[in-house]
Amino acid sequence: MGVSNGGTRTQPSPAITTVAQALEIARDSPEGARDPTVISLLEIALTDIWKKIEARPTSYVMTRDEFADITTAGFMDMGAEKERLLITTEKRPAFYRKYFACECISKTLFAVVAASCIALAWILHDCLPSKSSPHQNLVSSTFLLVKDAVSASTSGVTVDFQVYQPVYTPSGATAETTQANGSENTTVVAQTSATSSCQVLLMQHTFAFSYGIPFVGAYTPPKCKFNRVTMNFTVTSKGRQFDRLALMYFNDTEVWRTSTAEPTASGIRWEYIKDMTEFMYFWESPQKLIFDLGNLIDATYTGPFNTTLTATFFTAQETVDTADLILPISARQGSANAASVFMLPSFNASNTISFPRNANRAVFSVSACGQSTEEFWWSNVLQSNINTFVPYDGTLYGYSPFREVQVLIDGQLAGVQWPFPIVFTGGVVPGLWRPIVGIDAFDLREHEIDITPWLPLLSDGEQHTFEIRVAGIIDDGKRSGYLTPTVGSSWYVTGKIFLWLDGEHSITTGYKPNVYEPAPLISLSQSYTQNVTGANQTLTYTTNVNRYLSISSYVQTQHGPPRLASWTQNLTVTNWGQYTDAGAVQTNRQNTMGVDQSQGGTFYKASYSYPLWANSSFIVEPSGNFTLQATLIRGLNLDIQGTPVFPTGLQPFQHIDRSAPLVSGFSGTSLKTMQNGSAYYFASPSANVSFTHGSTAQDFTFSGIDTSNGVTDTELYYRSVEAANGTIVRDKENIVGMEIGNYGYPLYAVPHGMSVHGVMTPKAALGRGPGNPKQQLIQGEGS
Repeated sequence: MGVSNGGTRTQPSPAITTVAQALEIARDSPEGARDPTVISLLEIALTDIWKKIEARPTSYVMTRDEFADITTAGFMDMGAEKERLLITTEKRPAFYRKYFACECISKTLFAVVAASCIALAWILHDCLPSKSSPHQNLVSSTFLLVKDAVSASTSGVTVDFQVYQPVYTPSGATAETTQANGSENTTVVAQTSATSSCQVLLMQHTFAFSYGIPFVGAYTPPKCKFNRVTMNFTVTSKGRQFDRLALMYFNDTEVWRTSTAEPTASGIRWEYIKDMTEFMYFWESPQKLIFDLGNLIDATYTGPFNTTLTATFFTAQETVDTADLILPISARQGSANAASVFMLPSFNASNTISFPRNANRAVFSVSACGQSTEEFWWSNVLQSNINTFVPYDGTLYGYSPFREVQVLIDGQLAGVQWPFPIVFTGGVVPGLWRPIVGIDAFDLREHEIDITPWLPLLSDGEQHTFEIRVAGIIDDGKRSGYLTPTVGSSWYVTGKIFLWLDGEHSITTGYKPNVYEPAPLISLSQSYTQNVTGANQTLTYTTNVNRYLSISSYVQTQHGPPRLASWTQNLTVTNWGQYTDAGAVQTNRQNTMGVDQSQGGTFYKASYSYPLWANSSFIVEPSGNFTLQATLIRGLNLDIQGTPVFPTGLQPFQHIDRSAPLVSGFSGTSLKTMQNGSAYYFASPSANVSFTHGSTAQDFTFSGIDTSNGVTDTELYYRSVEAANGTIVRDKENIVGMEIGNYGYPLYAVPHGMSVHGVMTPKAALGRGPGNPKQQLIQGEGS
């Protein structure tokens, strides 16, 4: 893509005779893109490319110039040839579902309408990027060497957002939507009968130099009646800053985990609304609120985060059976006005506690994410491969691309979480996340593990130890491996136990749990190729893991005869990874699938899959200049049946006329979202220059499902949104089948790129091995 070098671009000659000239003119202005001669030359070029691909659909590799032709076509109305080369946005969802259902790479040519040709590398991953830098003779005053994206199209504030389903508020279903002027806004998208409410300001605070200095406040319950609570977190920032992790606690218990967007020189803003009704145990009494958002302010990183956190309390007709007691499994530093997160593997994440003897249901919720050298754990290599490209490319991060978060009771495995691969707003390449942030980046999802089968043991009046571990894999250099609690630094973990209690004098009894947990089946492979000098040129590796566990026991409570309570998990992960070009290019294809089920008491079933495909590359010039390129395709598919601890998401649809009659017939919900993006980054440290461009699209569907076939599965909310270079170019939104928004913006008017701040090293930016990863500023055990 064209970019100004700080001077005036020379006007092209009137005689346009080559494709290169046509490309330059098309990129330079909307008028140039509509020139008949330009269109004719580029149509001829696209026709030629298409013929080559048709002749060799599985093996043809485009040249750099051919790739540029298609990129430019994304901005232009090129007629039939463009339509054959570009799969339209309306066809994307089915294409992705087909790919991830069969877990194979389609060989059909695939590109997006946006300028960056999202996901071309998925099909053409054998095509190595050019070794020459596309930006030469850059003037140092043109861009700031900063890790913030500044859209060239506007000096206004950028509104970042996460795509998620509507939340029930006193005014109705509230969600993010794009307004007619192109700005993002949190608003009521489906009004319902208003209900009385009251608000409490929980926090109004600026996190500047805040490492080890969390906000500490006092929460007092409002005087109004309520059985519902929603929370609004609004943040503004301006300057230069990394993305930061933030954890909210009531005393020692983590109740929310979020992260920040990266600010711009012109400023950013975001707003997130979250249903917090499941924490009614805390809301009904005074609490110490601790909000830990570790930030750093110095001469380089200048952006503070100005935050406002409010809670809205109201009453709904439907009652929610929330937990009677919530026990933390954490570092328990609340009394010292400090954060209570454990950092693994450096410290032991365990608590030995007294357990109430009258519980009839118990669910352990685990919150965990990797940071620093573990932020991109899913792209790590097998431990025996970490030195494959030394000395050319340095040491890679290891312990395999597999992680298992384990919950243990008295040393026995009670359940596991195979984590979703979170990508924060500075992850991989900055241009991916402007303004659409990664899936769950503003609301890191917790995982539920039913420990009801353990109640006969836990109710014996003795103390019991709960522990959280994170495991990777140590391999034998061939095809086998075993789990190890030693992983990179660090994992930030906490847990909590939600308890439903019987009468005060009741004692839960039964039998000791029957635990069936064979060792996971681990299948590995690895292979190399070498160049003529004997140095390793490629590395290909696979990591496949299967695990099944079952825990059951007879539980006797005050509610009748003994019942057989069981918890089962059946999980599979496949990961294929490959490095080429002596470690400069990396591809990962991973899919995690699982089914968790609780029976015999409160029924709960979660079926989930996390497909991911990533391609990234870096090129370092002799001058020290370097480029990063990345394509990322990732999804989250989550079906929930029964009664989870956390809100189902159906609440707002119980109050909308079109969906209310259906909700009572639903036995569960289905959330399916797919995000795809590609981005480019160029940096010249000596010239104090950096630059990025990128685009990301996301499709999101939330439905009500019924396994008994009593009602028809119904799409309740749908959103399809796309952004290019910090600008929303398409946004379609439906509620219960009715269109509530359909926004479009001309691609030719999108700016060509964004300046970016913060050059570390290429490997550190991509998370591939030792470099200078950003300082971790969340306060934890031992910090």
